[in-house]
Amino acid sequence: MLFAAGFGTRMGRLTQDMPKPLVPVAGKPLIDHAMMMVRDAGMHHIVVNAHYKAEQVVDHFAGSDVQVIVENPTILDTGGGLKAALPLLKADVVFTMNTDAVWDGPNPLAVLHDAWRADMQALLLCVPLPRAIGRIGEGDFDLGDGRARWGSDAVYTGVQMIRTDLVSDTAEDVFSLRMIWESLVAGDRLNAITYPGKWCDVGHADGIFLAEQMLSHTDV
Repeated sequence: MLFAAGFGTRMGRLTQDMPKPLVPVAGKPLIDHAMMMVRDAGMHHIVVNAHYKAEQVVDHFAGSDVQVIVENPTILDTGGGLKAALPLLKADVVFTMNTDAVWDGPNPLAVLHDAWRADMQALLLCVPLPRAIGRIGEGDFDLGDGRARWGSDAVYTGVQMIRTDLVSDTAEDVFSLRMIWESLVAGDRLNAITYPGKWCDVGHADGIFLAEQMLSHTDV
C-alpha cells in the first residue's frame, strides 16, 4: 500500500498544480522512487490511494497493474486508506509505504521482510536521527530490545509491515495508523528495526535538494 492522498502543503507552490507524489526528484516523480523499491521487492498486489488532484495519480498509473483508490469526497488518513484497500491487497500481513522519501541503501521492504516474525503484530522501519536527512525536529521513537516506544532518537521512515486484522477490526473508517500503534506501544507489542542506510524526508521543498545530493553521494 502506497500512501499518495495527502495535500502536500509543506511543499508550498510545488504542489499548487500537482500532487506531492508527482513532484520530480532526481529526474523522476517522487512516487516512482518508492515504486522502484516495490518492484524490486517483487510485490504482486499494489494499491495506491489518491485524493488531492487524484486524476493525475490515476493517469500516472494508467495501463499498469497498480490499482488506484480515489478517496472521495473525504480523505481517509493512513488507517482509513489502508482499511479501504484491504479487499484489493488480499493478505493477512501487508507492507505500507509513504511516498515522500528516498533511500540510499538496501531495499527497505526487503530489510523488513527479512526481520518479520510470525508472532509480530506490526514492524516499523526506523532510522537514527543523524541519518534522517532533511528531518525537521526530533525523532518519533526510542528503540530497544526490538520494540518501539514513543521517544526522540529514531525517525519512522514511513515503511512498515502490519497485520490487516488490526486495521479491519477498527470501527472507524477515517483514522490514523498511529491509533493502532498507540495500542501496541501500550502493550509493548510494537516492533521496530533500524534501517542500515540513509533516508531523506522529501515531504518539504528543501528535501528535494537534499535528496538529490544524497542520491549523488554528495556530502549532506
